[in-house]
Amino acid sequence: MPKIVMIISAATSLQLADGSTHPTGYWAEEVAASHQVLKAAGAEVDIATPAGVRPTVDALSLSEQGGVSEADAAEFRAYLAGIEEQLATPLALSEVAAGDYDAIYIPGGHAPMADLAGDADLGRLLNEADERGTTVAALCHGVAGMLSATKENGDFTFAGRALTSFTDEEERQGGLGENTPFFVETRLREKGAVARTGAAWSNTVVVDGNLITGQNPQSSTSTAEAVLKALTN
Repeated sequence: MPKIVMIISAATSLQLADGSTHPTGYWAEEVAASHQVLKAAGAEVDIATPAGVRPTVDALSLSEQGGVSEADAAEFRAYLAGIEEQLATPLALSEVAAGDYDAIYIPGGHAPMADLAGDADLGRLLNEADERGTTVAALCHGVAGMLSATKENGDFTFAGRALTSFTDEEERQGGLGENTPFFVETRLREKGAVARTGAAWSNTVVVDGNLITGQNPQSSTSTAEAVLKALTN
């Protein structure tokens, strides 16, 4: 039975480019759908957050305003209610060791841009995991969390690696637009990653060795399935 740690942002707000504050949290589908696929396959899934703080769901991810149908929102709410105990008592990220898990999985929502992108504990964990060849998976804005990983010389740990993320086009079409604190795709390219993006809102997953990334919420299920495939090969 594979053991996976899902690292969820604990941020509830994000400072935008114009200095204003935007409420945020994790994206419901990315946590619910991913967790469901992994658990259904028999994986043991732990949840961890910075300082063990209970994560908050982004209200937009459960509303038609966020592009989510009422039926889908009801399904996500029901699943999240079923893992309420886990969400209420997450592990502290600082106490997570890469050697205890077969995979690391980082879902998104804009929240990771606020905390995970610069989290030293996550950076340590990602470096340890990559050195061990452990599967590292991230989804949508969760890929911003990978920016926390740097080498001793300051270079981005995943420079030269192929990956995808929520794209600049998607951010402009249905995200925060030009008021985003930074564009995840652009930042990753600037750090030396090889960004491979699909059409906006397409189900796109990129696999490069032990690194698995999904582009957007539409890629949630496929990203989790790719992780399971990697762990069974």
